[in-house]
Amino acid sequence: MKNIVIAAGYATRLGELTKNFPKPLLKIGENTILGRMLDDIDRIPEIDEHIVITNHKFAGIFEAWAAEQHYSKPITIVDDGTETNETRLGAVCDLLFAMEKLQIDDDMLVVAADNLLFFSFQAFVDFAKEKGTSCIMCHEQPSIEKLQRTGVVELDSDYRVLGMEEKPQVPKSHWAVPPFYIYLRKDLDLVRHSVENGCGKDAPGNLAHYMVEHSILHAWRMTGGRFDIGSIDTYEEAVKRFG
Repeated sequence: MKNIVIAAGYATRLGELTKNFPKPLLKIGENTILGRMLDDIDRIPEIDEHIVITNHKFAGIFEAWAAEQHYSKPITIVDDGTETNETRLGAVCDLLFAMEKLQIDDDMLVVAADNLLFFSFQAFVDFAKEKGTSCIMCHEQPSIEKLQRTGVVELDSDYRVLGMEEKPQVPKSHWAVPPFYIYLRKDLDLVRHSVENGCGKDAPGNLAHYMVEHSILHAWRMTGGRFDIGSIDTYEEAVKRFG
């Protein structure tokens, strides 16, 4: 299983902090946002490689960072060739770019690189193996306002995904979807042809939505919380609380 980290955004909401530096490598205490995530994922036996897809502007910074790491699994940096927020490929196209460039033909754990997590991905991987399907994560979100800004899924009693909506004005459930996914090898052909068949390009949730409509997916209920770093305020709060 490949661990694919989507890290090609430009984090414009963080202003000067990320004008010339990638958000995933911002420090939280003695570690980085991405480092905290890889500390967990690297321990998963099924993972055999970390693949970080980034942009041309930040690729050199990621390469220098990767050269200093001592994880048990190798780190591969993929440069998508873009240099500005206006010319970015979008998360889905970045994933497809990495799959094509590296000729990936394996199960994939796909993660966004800007979250602090308070649970292990091992249980998520185990869940996907048990179900034998591609999987997404979910967590209960009581706030309608927050549900209107994320993906929302309907589930049956076995946590099979019955439907998914992106940023619904009238959410059909309280199950919100964070940006962490497992796409099994048997579904990779669907992934590869998703954009040409109408899948949205920008947010990673666009692909999950597409896959729900074209395959069988299950949703793993998060066993702990997460902290999404999307602005200067939330970054400063993360440093204060967790650094």
